[in-house]
Amino acid sequence: MKKIFITGGAGYVGCRLVPILLKKKYKVTVYDIMFYGNKLSNHRNLKVIRGDVRDRKKLKQSSLNHDIFLHLACISNDASFVLNKKLSKTVNLDAFEPMVLIAKKNKIKRFIYASTSSVYGISNKKNVRENHPLVPLTLYNKYKGLCEPKLFKHTDENFIGVVFRPATVCGYSTRQRLDLSVNILTNHAINKNEITIFGGKQLRPNLHILDYCNAVIKLIKTPKKYVQNQIFNVGYQNYSINNLALIVKKTIEKVYKKKNIQLKNIRSKDIRSYHINSDKIKKLLNFKPKYTIEHAVLELVKAFKKNKIKNSFNNDIYFNVKRMMKIKAK
Repeated sequence: MKKIFITGGAGYVGCRLVPILLKKKYKVTVYDIMFYGNKLSNHRNLKVIRGDVRDRKKLKQSSLNHDIFLHLACISNDASFVLNKKLSKTVNLDAFEPMVLIAKKNKIKRFIYASTSSVYGISNKKNVRENHPLVPLTLYNKYKGLCEPKLFKHTDENFIGVVFRPATVCGYSTRQRLDLSVNILTNHAINKNEITIFGGKQLRPNLHILDYCNAVIKLIKTPKKYVQNQIFNVGYQNYSINNLALIVKKTIEKVYKKKNIQLKNIRSKDIRSYHINSDKIKKLLNFKPKYTIEHAVLELVKAFKKNKIKNSFNNDIYFNVKRMMKIKAK
């Protein structure tokens, strides 16, 4: 039985991923600072530790006797950096290489690092592949990109390192986020009958949260010769924000018989725009996403209908920046 250590495992993706791993008979340790609480259910093969990735002593002790180290923890969202630049730098950059060295010293066999496709910043290329220059527009993008070579610097025959760059994630999780493109648009459409589009022309690659989880499982299970020192884009549908809004509008109007959801464009400071190509992970690892934007919209709407997402515009728990401002994260 594989033992998996996951930093940030109580976050948006972690709350969807961990139950899947447990069903597949993995033993999982979640290590999370719990800015957003803990929505994970108890399980005999799950251990949850409240911890900070900057606490090297606790991290070293907690990650002993594991096979896989999955690093999801970060101060996420570009806008998060308006809060506390020191927090962002110490968590997303400074803590990274010491964490890699801890994992290696603890004889962990494989280190999987969740980077981001936003490292590409702005690109007019039709297909942005893994060898595309990194053009970070914010410190979040910059730090994510700077960590990638820090992992590969320490890999060897017994310590496998692999990086994946996921697209913007969408869909439902028990630790819901409503500050991501498709999720934002769906929240506005179902609860206000009006979609506010921030910008519109920017291109965004998208990835359903279940496809993210399945990609992680593929990186866990694939023989080391196929993943060692590799970087993989992981995305599915590339659309402009305007087109995403139209998909959300049409999906909800058709399935839930809502009428005349209005579209409203406003200016946005977020000018990131890129169209990623994910052929490499398909070719080398035989991985192909299968859940569409429509899937994400429909499962979000079902969650709203069942009252699983309450007070969706005012509850700070759904918005990373608002939450960190409220708790004065540092």
